[in-house]
Amino acid sequence: MPPSADVLEQPVLGSRRPSNLLVALMVSLGGVGFLLTSLSSYLHRDLLPVGHPADLEWVPQGLVMGLYGVAAVLLASYLWAVIGIDVGSGSNRFDRSAGQATISRRGFRQRIDVEIPLRDIQAVKVEVRDGLNPRRRLALRVQGRRDMPLTRVGEPMPLADLELSGAQLARFLGVPLEGV
Repeated sequence: MPPSADVLEQPVLGSRRPSNLLVALMVSLGGVGFLLTSLSSYLHRDLLPVGHPADLEWVPQGLVMGLYGVAAVLLASYLWAVIGIDVGSGSNRFDRSAGQATISRRGFRQRIDVEIPLRDIQAVKVEVRDGLNPRRRLALRVQGRRDMPLTRVGEPMPLADLELSGAQLARFLGVPLEGV
């Protein structure tokens, strides 16, 4: 379907971000390193090119290293699954001709679709909170519901992009922009 003046679609980035890929890679390498250290301690052979893990006592150092390795490999498996599924990705679709807003996100096991009549949208809200746990997000203020978040979770958006996107959406929907 060709884009029209009555439809606004915004893609939302999910968990396939470079920062998540880097964390998953580091946890994977660390877990494999701990497992190889534990195995080296058990077999009394150096399986790693760095250090001399075969010199470690199996009980308790080698055993604890193995437990850390198993925990890290399990965590890495979860991280790679989340990245592979691309949890959180989706789109925000606003269709004036149909009078409908559809917020779609990919969950762990299912796709989540929320449909909102455009007449129930009261405002576009810009939320900015700085500090130790910063939050910068756009949300829809919907009549009779909690605010519906529209932007990605995780890395805060630049303030200029957030305000521009919020103003564009508020102008498209014909509702006020709050929180600026």
